[in-house]
Amino acid sequence: MGKHSLDEEVKTKKKSTKGFSKFLKVIGIVILIIILIVLGVGIGAYVYVRNSLGQMQQVDIDEEKIEINEGVQEALTGYRTIALFGVDSREDQLEKGTRSDCIMLAIIDQKTKAVKLVSVYRDTYLQIGNRGLDKITHAYAYGGAELSMSALNTNLDLNIKEFATVNFDSLVDIVDAVGGIKINIESSEIKYINDYISATSQIVGKNSSQVTKAGTQTLDGVQAVAYSRIRYTSGGDYKRTERMRTVLMAIVDKAKTLSVGNLNKLATTVLPRVYTNISPDEIMSMIPQLATYKFEESMGWPYDTKGDTIGGVWYGVPVNLEENVKKLHQQVLGQTDYTISQKVKNISNSIISKTGYK
Repeated sequence: MGKHSLDEEVKTKKKSTKGFSKFLKVIGIVILIIILIVLGVGIGAYVYVRNSLGQMQQVDIDEEKIEINEGVQEALTGYRTIALFGVDSREDQLEKGTRSDCIMLAIIDQKTKAVKLVSVYRDTYLQIGNRGLDKITHAYAYGGAELSMSALNTNLDLNIKEFATVNFDSLVDIVDAVGGIKINIESSEIKYINDYISATSQIVGKNSSQVTKAGTQTLDGVQAVAYSRIRYTSGGDYKRTERMRTVLMAIVDKAKTLSVGNLNKLATTVLPRVYTNISPDEIMSMIPQLATYKFEESMGWPYDTKGDTIGGVWYGVPVNLEENVKKLHQQVLGQTDYTISQKVKNISNSIISKTGYK
């Protein structure tokens, strides 16, 4: 369903230092969640944490300008969704003008405190404001977080109003800072992870060991990055996205076990690289709830796609959008009888009309 087509597209970047740099920024976009856990564990260091939050890059966004489909706000009462963007930025350009190479949604059920992570594949063919059908990754370049949130809302029937964007190129250091993470390495991945370990060590200037056996083991920063870069096993780039989420959750799990001092060091490293419209006061107000948050699952979206070249450009076409959105609301939001908005139906029909994929 287009997965191998995507794999072929990215193969040409295998040895590219630029591609590696982009990857490091991409994997860091969910670091906001780690920050929240840092706060939850480090309540005793309230003043220190409050001052550290001031290092974040803050932006005010007029929520009235963020488009939400009719009826969705009411339908999603009780859910809070934060959009997390990783961008291919230059000179810390986090506002707009750069593509969001990775898009992840942290969907929080405020009643059960369950947190689910949904990766939206960057090449997905969707409606972006008045610019027509295009890759969702381009929304950030056109209009920053505001347009990206609007596009996600109108195509997926969501009510996103909060975001965090990260230009984060030190995943190796983050993993090392938490003392490594536990990952299950499959036998089919050993060859590829070792190839990437050699390349990654050379690029970041850190030595690391080769992986000699399959099974669950503690990976250092270089090894974790190498694992996340694997894209040539079954599943191609879609599987790589899954590995990114696996690494994230492993970092989150490890962060929960760290001392307050080590967590504060981690926060100091990460916070200056976060660009968000969530204020320090708002984050601090969430502290009493954080200890009860549960990360339940992660997944990629759309569920069903077909790779196609349109006008000389490769896209991941949802087949079809309406059904993919309905399944998202059923599986992630537990809305078994959810009624798709007319807006999503219209976009879905436009995609079908353009591509012929029903």
